[in-house]
Amino acid sequence: MSTFNAIGIAGTGVTVYRKWLDAVADNLANANTTTRTSENAFQARYVAARAAQDGNGVEVAGAHFGSPEGILVHEPDNPLADAEGYVRRPDINMGDQMAQMMMAQRSYQANLAVVDRARETYTAAINLGK
Repeated sequence: MSTFNAIGIAGTGVTVYRKWLDAVADNLANANTTTRTSENAFQARYVAARAAQDGNGVEVAGAHFGSPEGILVHEPDNPLADAEGYVRRPDINMGDQMAQMMMAQRSYQANLAVVDRARETYTAAINLGK
């Protein structure tokens, strides 16, 4: 790997971690979404990454989704409740999602720092010739 590949490789990391952050944000925003018991619950999205096909960096391999069954919660006052008073909610653990968010955010920041340092290095190298 040459020094000049650093921005491109770190850029792939920035892209993957941004998509991971987007998925976590969507999961957190919908963690308390209720549906009727006859409907599917919101399905949490989880991003999978892999080494890039060209060997330089990473890429999103795809996403997998949580269970459409979710969990049944007894809320008889909810207008979506069935005859027994149950509604369906997604099976999303807020603590796990917050931990995922922190990991993705710190990784995103680390990749941005690599891009910044590489830019500074390139600028210093160009200024040497002046």
